[in-house]
Amino acid sequence: MSGGVVIVGAAETDTLGRLPDHSTLMLHTEAARNAIADSGIDPKDIDGIAGVSAPGPLTVAHALGLEPRWMDTTSVGGTSFLTHVRHAVAALEAGQCSVVLITHGESGRSRVGTPRYSPDPASPVGQFEAPYGVTGPPSRFTLPFVRFMKETGTERRHLADVAVAQRKWAAMNPRAKFRDPLTVDDVEASPWIAWPFHLLECCLVTDGGGALILTTADRARDLDVAPVHVLGSGEGYEGPGISMMADMTSFKGFARSGAAAFASAGLGPNDIDHVMIYDAFAHLPLYGLEDLGFVGRGEAGDFVREGNTSPGGSLPVNTNGGGLSYTHTGMYGMFAVIESVRQLRGQAAAQVPNVRTSLVQGNGGMFAAGATLVLGAA
Repeated sequence: MSGGVVIVGAAETDTLGRLPDHSTLMLHTEAARNAIADSGIDPKDIDGIAGVSAPGPLTVAHALGLEPRWMDTTSVGGTSFLTHVRHAVAALEAGQCSVVLITHGESGRSRVGTPRYSPDPASPVGQFEAPYGVTGPPSRFTLPFVRFMKETGTERRHLADVAVAQRKWAAMNPRAKFRDPLTVDDVEASPWIAWPFHLLECCLVTDGGGALILTTADRARDLDVAPVHVLGSGEGYEGPGISMMADMTSFKGFARSGAAAFASAGLGPNDIDHVMIYDAFAHLPLYGLEDLGFVGRGEAGDFVREGNTSPGGSLPVNTNGGGLSYTHTGMYGMFAVIESVRQLRGQAAAQVPNVRTSLVQGNGGMFAAGATLVLGAA
């Protein structure tokens, strides 16, 4: 990839949080209209669409009056939207479409038209994890961190450091759900959810949506927007359950997708100015920093504690507040991409100076799927 495809539109629903008067489809279409307005694209020029199931991109396209000739329904959890960007780049470069709309909408808190998650008893997770009481995300997703602590020497309190660092960013973001100052003691005084995680080390549960518009760099010259170039991307997968990880202290989805993204961009960790790492729980940024090569084995916890990821630090991470303090509808990846776009445009609420490159790392399922984007300013 050489930056021949650009993101020209990025927007969220008007409000994030509790939206009981919005159906899932309404969240998709509201975000889509906002992204279209942000890009200046004529809706009739949109001939590609991507999204996950419920209600699905075909339904979203119909609701918006679009007639796409290219569609992507890849659904691999919260990282799906990064994967959609990667697939859209390939489609645009191949001439299969000229403008792609990617949408997300999820009634994670109000549960309007959203089914409850329950693993299929016949699935690997249903057979080999659920019978032992390892079912929902807090019990499944956090379990590997116990091994991570044992193998790397990372402390349980390092989780609180992550939450505190991200709250500092959220404090500067008017749209963030949680903005009040936070200390490590505050985090450790919050209720236990699933050891070793407290409530404030777990993501929010909100309603909301977001959308992106992609096109070619040539087409973007006709638009009055600052395009964000897709410099590189990658995908990586491991297995359907945490019990099937080869090593619970390292996620192959992160490592493989990150390596592919860096290779396709012709860049490395030292070339990145800004990072967004999917943070459904506070351990994910620690895994991401190590698996992507920003720090060495067992160094992520102290890297965060020393303030490197906080405002003014050497590597700004999760500058919107992340899933811990900004928003988390259930599938968070869209919001991470939007924040990177805003940083590269110089339009973020907590703007970092001189951001020219940004890496977005997504997670899908419970350490099942990973996708990475390397984005660059115009």
